Amino acid sequence: MKFSFKNDYSEGCHPLILQALSTYNLDQQAGYGEDAYSLKAKEYIKEKMNNAYADIYFVSGGTQANLIVISSILKPYQCVISASTGHILNNETGAIEATGHKILSIETADGKLTPSDIIPVLENHRNIPHQVMPKMVYISNSTELGTIYTVKELKELSDFCKENNLYLFMDGARMGHGLTSEISDLTLEQVAALTDVFYLGGTKNGALIGEAIVINNQSLQQDFAFNIKQKGALLAKGRLLGIQFLVLMKDDLYFELAKHANQQAMKIKNALKERGVHFLSDTYTNQIFPILSNDLIELLSEKFEFYVWKKMDEDFSAVRLITSWNTGDEAVNSFIEMIKSELSAEKS
Repeated sequence: MKFSFKNDYSEGCHPLILQALSTYNLDQQAGYGEDAYSLKAKEYIKEKMNNAYADIYFVSGGTQANLIVISSILKPYQCVISASTGHILNNETGAIEATGHKILSIETADGKLTPSDIIPVLENHRNIPHQVMPKMVYISNSTELGTIYTVKELKELSDFCKENNLYLFMDGARMGHGLTSEISDLTLEQVAALTDVFYLGGTKNGALIGEAIVINNQSLQQDFAFNIKQKGALLAKGRLLGIQFLVLMKDDLYFELAKHANQQAMKIKNALKERGVHFLSDTYTNQIFPILSNDLIELLSEKFEFYVWKKMDEDFSAVRLITSWNTGDEAVNSFIEMIKSELSAEKS
């Protein structure tokens, strides 16, 4: 059986989550997220953010979180700005635009947005009322290219959004990986202070399913629950999500799992760099994009699963490798040894 480096959700969930779901299985609890576990999990998140006034909602997945947040905040004639690599633009079947909200795309080399990227978009959308109105900036941390925002970058973007009356929404499907990167100087508390809305991704970091939407801007909090219900995201057995985040947040398991995934990816990255391999982008999270010969990619594909991300020329392509909270040393070492062996054969 091939080992998969295709994504970070191939496994089920961390054993402690499965254990908690079983332990609390027969406890009678209130429904729709009002159970004791969900409420306690929300307390933990607020404590870690140092923000007692945030509103938190658990939903099943990232696309659902993006859809509900964006469609509920924007008025019908308003639009959202995203990097061209943004998940809402490429991997959600047009979910946002199906709600009537246009996505304005910006080409960036690293998947991140800066004020200088956004200024031309704002300048080109001043023909009121004949054009859509830019109202939200959508970013991800880590991005689809595995890159992350620094405190300085996020603050500059946050200040710019406030100055231009724009909401700042951070997709946190891989928030844990972004915050625990070895080069990250950003904390969860700072994310909460600098964004209007973000979410903590559980699906890609040890949970069975689940994301935690966090609304920091109090002007956006009123009646948000109606949107959760209307979009089919308010589970009667909300405890299923609450218990998972309770376990992830209680003793910082969430951050430990993400850090492990990052470390395993960095082992592969460093081993490849030592062999002279170049990368599509310089990442320090659980996503890496080495550029390999097509012949080597074909050989590796016999034992490992991964995505061929981008064709570089007739002979080379960039692949995407993703490690997870459960990626063990055996799989990592096996991949590294095969790479070393085949690269040595290529040179000889």
